[in-house]
Amino acid sequence: MAGALKIAVVGDFNFAFNAHHATNLALDHSALLFDEEVNYYWIKPSEILGFKRNELQHYHGIWVAPGPYINDHHLLGVMNHILDLEKPTLITGEGFFHIVDHFVKKYNLNPRNEKIMSDNLVSGNKFEPIVIKPLSVFASGIYKNHNPIELSASRYAIYPNLVEVLRNEFVDIDAQDQFEEVQLMRLKKNKKVLISMFLPQISSTRDVPHPLVNDFLKSCMQPEMA
Repeated sequence: MAGALKIAVVGDFNFAFNAHHATNLALDHSALLFDEEVNYYWIKPSEILGFKRNELQHYHGIWVAPGPYINDHHLLGVMNHILDLEKPTLITGEGFFHIVDHFVKKYNLNPRNEKIMSDNLVSGNKFEPIVIKPLSVFASGIYKNHNPIELSASRYAIYPNLVEVLRNEFVDIDAQDQFEEVQLMRLKKNKKVLISMFLPQISSTRDVPHPLVNDFLKSCMQPEMA
């Protein structure tokens, strides 16, 4: 496509966090694979809340980066804004929790205010290995030639009844881990919105760009700028 791809990376960039540097590098890896010029711009969630409605339309895609976030409520507040754009979107790490929380609050899926998601089961600033088990044709394609062992700094257990509501109404669940927890899903209304609890950017390399990031970037290459 003519011109460089513009990717909005939504998050509070911190030089001390490897996952933030890895997000930039993973985009570079996939851009090299496709021989595309890709420019990415980190935008704080608090800044997006002050945007006019059409400002993010000028980007080809949106990556919700992993946390930590300065204010979790800011990220929850931008989920509506991001999803309404119907742009290719990749949500990774703690963003998984916040998009589930978005559905719970927007559609009143927890009227009794019960505990329906665990706290993060990964403690401290570290990565935990998980084994991805594909449940769909999409995920099987992603992992056909890719190592199913991923790294994650987030592991949330979702109450089974909520999983079924999400599966029936909002998302296609594409993969679980060895604990049978949801790890990868896409929105039913927009399959270009990819949501992973693990961090594909961590295992991406220059020689082997992560196929999930490749899929995201490929989607960004297809639509024309709005």
